[in-house]
Amino acid sequence: MQMPIESLNLLMLNVGLAHHDGDWNWQEVSSPFTRIYYVKKGTAWLHLPTQTVELRPEHLYIIPAHTMHSYECHGVFEHYYLHVYEGFKNETNVMEMFDFPTEVEAEEGDEELLARMVERHPEAQLPASNPTTYDNVGEFTSYVKRYQAMELWEKMELRGATLTLFARFMRQATPKVWTHNERMRKVLAHVHDHIYEDISIDGLAKVACVTTPYLIRLFKQEQGVSPLQYINQKKVERAQLLLLTEDLAVKEVAWKLGFSDPSYFIRLFKKLTSYTPYEYRKRIKG
Repeated sequence: MQMPIESLNLLMLNVGLAHHDGDWNWQEVSSPFTRIYYVKKGTAWLHLPTQTVELRPEHLYIIPAHTMHSYECHGVFEHYYLHVYEGFKNETNVMEMFDFPTEVEAEEGDEELLARMVERHPEAQLPASNPTTYDNVGEFTSYVKRYQAMELWEKMELRGATLTLFARFMRQATPKVWTHNERMRKVLAHVHDHIYEDISIDGLAKVACVTTPYLIRLFKQEQGVSPLQYINQKKVERAQLLLLTEDLAVKEVAWKLGFSDPSYFIRLFKKLTSYTPYEYRKRIKG
Protein backbone atom coordinates (compact mmCIF):
# COMPACT_ATOMS: atom_id res chain seq x y z
CA MET A 1 0.00 0.00 0.00
CA GLN A 2 1.57 3.25 -1.11
CA MET A 3 0.85 6.51 0.70
CA PRO A 4 2.17 9.87 -0.54
CA ILE A 5 4.25 11.54 2.16
CA GLU A 6 2.38 14.80 1.71
CA SER A 7 -0.78 13.09 2.95
CA LEU A 8 0.77 12.62 6.40
CA ASN A 9 -0.56 15.79 7.96
CA LEU A 10 0.88 15.20 11.44
CA LEU A 11 0.49 18.00 14.00
CA MET A 12 2.56 18.04 17.18
CA LEU A 13 0.49 18.71 20.29
CA ASN A 14 2.90 17.95 23.12
CA VAL A 15 6.48 16.85 23.63
CA GLY A 16 8.39 16.51 26.87
CA LEU A 17 10.42 14.42 29.30
CA ALA A 18 8.49 12.92 32.22
CA HIS A 19 9.99 11.74 35.51
CA HIS A 20 7.98 9.30 37.64
CA ASP A 21 8.46 7.35 40.83
CA GLY A 22 5.58 4.92 41.12
CA ASP A 23 3.04 7.61 40.22
CA TRP A 24 2.26 6.77 36.57
CA ASN A 25 -0.79 4.57 37.07
CA TRP A 26 -3.62 6.15 35.09
CA GLN A 27 -6.50 3.87 34.15
CA GLU A 28 -8.72 3.59 31.04
CA VAL A 29 -7.17 6.39 29.02
CA SER A 30 -8.45 6.99 25.49
CA SER A 31 -7.72 10.06 23.38
CA PRO A 32 -8.27 11.23 19.78
CA PHE A 33 -4.53 11.66 19.28
CA THR A 34 -1.59 9.26 18.92
CA ARG A 35 1.09 8.87 21.59
CA ILE A 36 4.75 7.95 21.02
CA TYR A 37 7.04 7.14 23.96
CA TYR A 38 10.79 6.70 24.25
CA VAL A 39 11.83 5.07 27.52
CA LYS A 40 14.94 6.62 29.04
CA LYS A 41 15.12 4.88 32.42
CA GLY A 42 13.22 2.32 34.48
CA THR A 43 10.34 -0.01 33.71
CA ALA A 44 6.58 0.35 33.47
CA TRP A 45 3.71 -1.56 31.90
CA LEU A 46 1.23 -0.56 29.22
CA HIS A 47 -2.08 -2.41 29.38
CA LEU A 48 -3.82 -2.56 26.00
CA PRO A 49 -7.12 -4.26 25.08
CA THR A 50 -5.34 -7.37 23.77
CA GLN A 51 -1.95 -7.39 25.49
CA THR A 52 0.25 -6.04 28.27
CA VAL A 53 3.56 -4.56 27.14
CA GLU A 54 6.60 -4.02 29.34
CA LEU A 55 8.10 -0.60 28.61
CA ARG A 56 11.88 -0.91 28.43
CA PRO A 57 14.74 1.59 28.08
CA GLU A 58 15.97 2.47 24.59
CA HIS A 59 12.70 1.35 22.99
CA LEU A 60 9.94 3.31 21.27
CA TYR A 61 6.23 2.68 21.79
CA ILE A 62 3.15 3.88 19.93
CA ILE A 63 -0.48 4.06 21.08
CA PRO A 64 -2.88 4.88 18.24
CA ALA A 65 -5.72 7.36 18.76
CA HIS A 66 -8.92 5.98 20.32
CA THR A 67 -7.07 3.04 21.89
CA MET A 68 -8.25 2.33 25.44
CA HIS A 69 -5.20 1.72 27.63
CA SER A 70 -3.85 1.91 31.19
CA TYR A 71 -0.43 2.47 32.76
CA GLU A 72 1.29 0.68 35.64
CA CYS A 73 4.47 1.93 37.31
CA HIS A 74 6.02 0.89 40.65
CA GLY A 75 9.35 2.71 40.70
CA VAL A 76 11.55 5.21 38.89
CA PHE A 77 10.48 5.65 35.29
CA GLU A 78 11.58 8.34 32.82
CA HIS A 79 10.31 8.68 29.29
CA TYR A 80 9.98 11.16 26.46
CA TYR A 81 6.45 11.58 25.14
CA LEU A 82 5.18 12.94 21.86
CA HIS A 83 1.49 13.53 21.13
CA VAL A 84 0.41 14.04 17.52
CA TYR A 85 -2.77 13.96 15.52
CA GLU A 86 -3.59 14.08 11.87
CA GLY A 87 -5.26 17.27 10.73
CA PHE A 88 -8.88 17.25 9.70
CA LYS A 89 -9.11 15.41 6.43
CA ASN A 90 -11.86 13.33 4.93
CA GLU A 91 -9.42 10.68 3.76
CA THR A 92 -8.37 7.67 5.77
CA ASN A 93 -5.52 8.54 8.09
CA VAL A 94 -2.29 6.62 8.38
CA MET A 95 -3.23 4.94 11.66
CA GLU A 96 -6.31 3.46 10.02
CA MET A 97 -4.38 2.20 7.00
CA PHE A 98 -1.67 0.26 8.82
CA ASP A 99 -1.22 -2.06 11.79
CA PHE A 100 1.78 -0.72 13.70
CA PRO A 101 3.94 -2.70 16.11
CA THR A 102 3.45 -1.38 19.64
CA GLU A 103 7.18 -1.62 20.39
CA VAL A 104 10.31 -1.12 18.29
CA GLU A 105 13.94 -0.80 19.27
CA ALA A 106 15.08 2.82 19.13
CA GLU A 107 17.86 3.77 16.74
CA GLU A 108 20.93 5.89 17.37
CA GLY A 109 19.94 9.53 17.52
CA ASP A 110 16.29 9.02 18.49
CA GLU A 111 16.81 10.17 22.07
CA GLU A 112 18.78 13.20 20.90
CA LEU A 113 16.02 14.00 18.41
CA LEU A 114 13.39 14.07 21.15
CA ALA A 115 15.66 15.95 23.52
CA ARG A 116 16.12 18.66 20.89
CA MET A 117 12.35 18.91 20.36
CA VAL A 118 11.87 19.33 24.12
CA GLU A 119 14.63 21.93 24.35
CA ARG A 120 13.23 24.02 21.50
CA HIS A 121 9.60 23.75 22.61
CA PRO A 122 9.43 23.90 26.42
CA GLU A 123 5.93 25.37 26.08
CA ALA A 124 4.75 22.05 24.61
CA GLN A 125 5.36 20.06 27.78
CA LEU A 126 2.31 18.75 29.63
CA PRO A 127 1.15 20.59 32.76
CA ALA A 128 0.98 17.27 34.64
CA SER A 129 0.98 13.53 33.90
CA ASN A 130 -2.70 13.06 34.77
CA PRO A 131 -4.51 12.80 31.40
CA THR A 132 -7.47 14.83 32.68
CA THR A 133 -5.19 17.88 32.96
CA TYR A 134 -4.39 17.94 29.26
CA ASP A 135 -6.85 15.63 27.47
CA ASN A 136 -9.65 18.18 27.47
CA VAL A 137 -11.28 20.71 25.20
CA GLY A 138 -9.54 23.86 26.42
CA GLU A 139 -6.02 22.44 26.52
CA PHE A 140 -6.33 20.57 23.22
CA THR A 141 -7.59 23.66 21.42
CA SER A 142 -4.76 25.77 22.84
CA TYR A 143 -2.19 23.19 21.68
CA VAL A 144 -3.58 23.25 18.14
CA LYS A 145 -3.57 27.07 18.06
CA ARG A 146 -0.01 27.14 19.39
CA TYR A 147 1.15 24.84 16.60
CA GLN A 148 -0.70 26.84 13.95
CA ALA A 149 0.97 30.06 15.17
CA MET A 150 4.49 28.66 14.74
CA GLU A 151 6.83 29.86 12.06
CA LEU A 152 6.93 27.75 8.91
CA TRP A 153 10.47 26.57 9.61
CA GLU A 154 9.42 25.37 13.06
CA LYS A 155 6.55 23.37 11.60
CA MET A 156 8.87 21.87 8.99
CA GLU A 157 11.41 20.90 11.63
CA LEU A 158 8.78 19.33 13.88
CA ARG A 159 7.20 17.51 10.96
CA GLY A 160 10.58 16.11 9.94
CA ALA A 161 11.32 14.90 13.48
CA THR A 162 7.86 13.39 13.86
CA LEU A 163 8.07 11.58 10.53
CA THR A 164 11.49 10.21 11.50
CA LEU A 165 10.03 8.65 14.64
CA PHE A 166 6.97 7.38 12.77
CA ALA A 167 9.33 5.77 10.26
CA ARG A 168 10.70 3.51 12.99
CA PHE A 169 7.26 1.95 13.33
CA MET A 170 6.38 2.16 9.64
CA ARG A 171 9.32 -0.09 8.79
CA GLN A 172 7.57 -2.95 10.59
CA ALA A 173 4.00 -1.88 9.88
CA THR A 174 1.73 -4.02 7.76
CA PRO A 175 -1.10 -2.68 5.60
CA LYS A 176 -4.49 -3.41 7.04
CA VAL A 177 -6.22 -5.84 4.76
CA TRP A 178 -9.56 -4.15 4.50
CA THR A 179 -10.54 -6.59 1.81
CA HIS A 180 -9.27 -8.51 -1.19
CA ASN A 181 -12.46 -7.59 -3.02
CA GLU A 182 -12.07 -4.62 -5.38
CA ARG A 183 -15.71 -3.63 -4.93
CA MET A 184 -15.34 -3.55 -1.18
CA ARG A 185 -12.17 -1.46 -1.44
CA LYS A 186 -14.14 1.16 -3.33
CA VAL A 187 -16.93 1.07 -0.74
CA LEU A 188 -14.59 1.46 2.24
CA ALA A 189 -12.66 4.26 0.55
CA HIS A 190 -15.96 6.02 -0.21
CA VAL A 191 -17.01 5.87 3.45
CA HIS A 192 -13.76 7.46 4.64
CA ASP A 193 -13.65 10.06 1.87
CA HIS A 194 -17.24 11.18 2.54
CA ILE A 195 -17.36 10.88 6.33
CA TYR A 196 -18.90 14.38 6.65
CA GLU A 197 -21.78 13.50 4.35
CA ASP A 198 -24.97 11.48 4.67
CA ILE A 199 -23.82 8.09 3.40
CA SER A 200 -26.63 5.80 2.28
CA ILE A 201 -26.40 2.04 1.87
CA ASP A 202 -28.07 2.33 -1.53
CA GLY A 203 -25.41 4.84 -2.51
CA LEU A 204 -22.66 2.45 -1.44
CA ALA A 205 -24.29 -0.30 -3.49
CA LYS A 206 -24.08 1.96 -6.54
CA VAL A 207 -20.39 2.61 -5.82
CA ALA A 208 -19.83 -1.16 -5.80
CA CYS A 209 -22.15 -1.73 -8.79
CA VAL A 210 -24.12 -4.38 -6.90
CA THR A 211 -27.60 -4.63 -5.42
CA THR A 212 -28.16 -3.33 -1.90
CA PRO A 213 -28.99 -6.76 -0.37
CA TYR A 214 -25.84 -8.24 -1.95
CA LEU A 215 -23.70 -5.38 -0.61
CA ILE A 216 -25.03 -5.87 2.91
CA ARG A 217 -24.25 -9.61 2.80
CA LEU A 218 -20.79 -9.04 1.30
CA PHE A 219 -19.93 -6.25 3.76
CA LYS A 220 -20.88 -8.30 6.79
CA GLN A 221 -19.01 -11.31 5.44
CA GLU A 222 -15.84 -9.24 4.86
CA GLN A 223 -15.94 -6.82 7.83
CA GLY A 224 -17.95 -8.68 10.43
CA VAL A 225 -20.39 -5.78 10.81
CA SER A 226 -23.09 -4.25 8.65
CA PRO A 227 -22.35 -1.24 6.43
CA LEU A 228 -24.44 0.97 8.72
CA GLN A 229 -22.56 -0.17 11.84
CA TYR A 230 -19.23 0.58 10.16
CA ILE A 231 -20.35 4.02 8.99
CA ASN A 232 -21.70 4.92 12.42
CA GLN A 233 -18.51 3.81 14.18
CA LYS A 234 -16.33 5.99 11.93
CA LYS A 235 -18.66 8.96 12.32
CA VAL A 236 -18.68 8.68 16.12
CA GLU A 237 -14.87 8.50 16.18
CA ARG A 238 -14.74 11.71 14.15
CA ALA A 239 -17.38 13.24 16.45
CA GLN A 240 -15.14 12.57 19.47
CA LEU A 241 -12.37 14.59 17.84
CA LEU A 242 -14.76 17.40 16.90
CA LEU A 243 -16.13 17.58 20.44
CA LEU A 244 -12.60 17.92 21.74
CA THR A 245 -11.20 20.37 19.20
CA GLU A 246 -14.06 22.58 18.05
CA ASP A 247 -16.42 24.80 19.99
CA LEU A 248 -19.55 23.46 18.31
CA ALA A 249 -22.93 22.68 19.81
CA VAL A 250 -23.76 18.97 19.79
CA LYS A 251 -26.44 19.47 17.16
CA GLU A 252 -23.87 21.26 14.96
CA VAL A 253 -21.50 18.31 15.31
CA ALA A 254 -24.35 16.04 14.25
CA TRP A 255 -25.18 18.17 11.22
CA LYS A 256 -21.50 18.48 10.26
CA LEU A 257 -21.27 14.69 10.14
CA GLY A 258 -24.35 14.31 7.98
CA PHE A 259 -26.93 13.47 10.65
CA SER A 260 -30.24 15.22 9.97
CA ASP A 261 -31.62 14.19 13.37
CA PRO A 262 -29.41 15.29 16.33
CA SER A 263 -31.46 13.11 18.71
CA TYR A 264 -30.54 10.02 16.72
CA PHE A 265 -26.88 11.09 16.75
CA ILE A 266 -26.96 11.49 20.55
CA ARG A 267 -28.48 8.02 21.03
CA LEU A 268 -25.94 6.49 18.66
CA PHE A 269 -23.02 8.25 20.35
CA LYS A 270 -24.07 6.90 23.75
CA LYS A 271 -24.58 3.42 22.38
CA LEU A 272 -21.02 3.30 21.02
CA THR A 273 -19.16 5.19 23.77
CA SER A 274 -21.39 4.72 26.86
CA TYR A 275 -21.64 8.53 27.12
CA THR A 276 -23.85 11.13 25.54
CA PRO A 277 -21.93 13.81 23.60
CA TYR A 278 -22.63 16.22 26.47
CA GLU A 279 -21.27 13.74 29.05
CA TYR A 280 -18.24 12.99 26.87
CA ARG A 281 -17.40 16.67 26.47
CA LYS A 282 -17.84 17.27 30.22
CA ARG A 283 -15.68 14.24 31.00
CA ILE A 284 -12.81 15.33 28.77
CA LYS A 285 -12.96 18.84 30.21
CA GLY A 286 -11.68 17.19 33.37
